[in-house]
Amino acid sequence: QVRLVESGGGLVQAGGSLRLSCVISGRNLRSFNMGWFRQAPGKEREFVAADSIEYTGTQTYYSSSVKDRFTISRDNGKNTLYLQMNGLKPEDSAIYYCAARTVWSYRSASQYDIWGQGTSVTVSS
Repeated sequence: QVRLVESGGGLVQAGGSLRLSCVISGRNLRSFNMGWFRQAPGKEREFVAADSIEYTGTQTYYSSSVKDRFTISRDNGKNTLYLQMNGLKPEDSAIYYCAARTVWSYRSASQYDIWGQGTSVTVSS
């Protein structure tokens, strides 16, 4: 059984940084393309960032709201996906989920087969 477990969330002041981690077990991280989503109270789950393993290397994709502030990366040897979040804003407050998919398409939650339980990020103003 494949499991994803996120960690690294917490409370941070606006302008601060956090690094989220997502550890996969049951299969090697190399088997999947990965993504990060978030969901704020009363809002729909939204795409944050994703990667895609391609012949030319690992490509990364971001929502316009986090581009140039967040960085998705992975360490296949540690079976761990990361989301480095810099310049955090109050509107970044949400539950953050990592997810695994086997297709190239990355923006829709429906493309993902496996989800973690989420980690909470709160950014104070």
